Amino acid sequence: MAQREWVEKDFYSELGVASDATQDDIKRAARKVLAEHHPDRNPGNAAAEEKYKAASEAKDVLTDPAKRKEYDETRRLFAGGGGGFGRRFNGGAGGGRFGGGFGSDGAEFDLGDLFNAAGESGGANIGDLFGGLFGRGAQPRPSRPRRGKDLETETELDFVEAAKGVAMPLRLTSPAPCTNCHGSGARPGTSPKVCASCNGAGVVNHNQGAFGFSEPCTDCRGSGSIIENPCGECHGSGVTTRTRTINVRIPPGVENGQRIRLAGQGEAGLRGAPSGDLYVTVHVRQDKVFSRDGDDLKLTIPVGFAELALGTTLSVPTLDGRVGVRVPKGTADGRILRVRGRGVPKRSGGCGDLLVTVKVAVPTNLEGEALEALEAYAAAEKASGFDPRAGWAGNRM
Repeated sequence: MAQREWVEKDFYSELGVASDATQDDIKRAARKVLAEHHPDRNPGNAAAEEKYKAASEAKDVLTDPAKRKEYDETRRLFAGGGGGFGRRFNGGAGGGRFGGGFGSDGAEFDLGDLFNAAGESGGANIGDLFGGLFGRGAQPRPSRPRRGKDLETETELDFVEAAKGVAMPLRLTSPAPCTNCHGSGARPGTSPKVCASCNGAGVVNHNQGAFGFSEPCTDCRGSGSIIENPCGECHGSGVTTRTRTINVRIPPGVENGQRIRLAGQGEAGLRGAPSGDLYVTVHVRQDKVFSRDGDDLKLTIPVGFAELALGTTLSVPTLDGRVGVRVPKGTADGRILRVRGRGVPKRSGGCGDLLVTVKVAVPTNLEGEALEALEAYAAAEKASGFDPRAGWAGNRM
């Protein structure tokens, strides 16, 4: 993240800690926020995903003592401005707000211009940029290599695979670390050399009167190193586009449309920089028997009238074999029978329930003894005084 973004981000607030919090307090708070807003726990929730990314940025800075110190100094530097880098400061005869004066003609000076001069891709930090201006004599720090981009792909699973979880190979064609130079960009047997012009900082400093500014080094293009013998396969970038197969573990209980994050499996960074992440969107095919309601597994099973009237035990399929389900005597058509713990695995542990709906299957063509028996039963049922529609419509005609 560029230092210019730090002024407008309150990392302490993102994690819910005070600015003087200890490293242990920050780590505990970060774990809590990241777990609460993890994409796997909030599928399809864009707000939770943004909160997760913001908390990840905050954790990356605040748990690194050097980054945290630099962040605090940057925030203090602009604390009096009341705003971000878009604010302009007037000079006036008495001098600008940073001392030394910006000219007696009251001309405005945009701090953002200094950052733009340094370049977004270079890596000049806030000390490099204003070192000459404040006379602090800050030394340039080596530029950080650029992280690879995040990638997205899709996969399709059977219903049972999604419910139980599955390990599967996934083929990707994307930028990946060069296998010839192992991502360094240099021909095997050689290595990049520190740029003599910027001494590895990636930026060079210039002084103009009262001001000092930095700009990307033109010799190394802001990378801080020069490759004298580029790799013949990646031509010095450390990255090649190739087809690769990675093994992906789909967790149990994944739902249709859910995105799964695979850290470090995205696009490779230049010259050995960290890779981005891979996001896999899962599409789940419908099943002929099962459906889901959250962590509960649902199915509808056909039964005969006699089974409901007399009671029986049904053999019902589950994700792991079959199970016997008792149907009480006199069970009504459409009743839902619950089997505890035979549903979809939960992220928190355990499983949901199996919900079995019984539905009477009516024979379409009765003949012989079956027809005679049913007619005899209908007559006996009527003689007993049973009326299936008794009280059904009240006094309505």
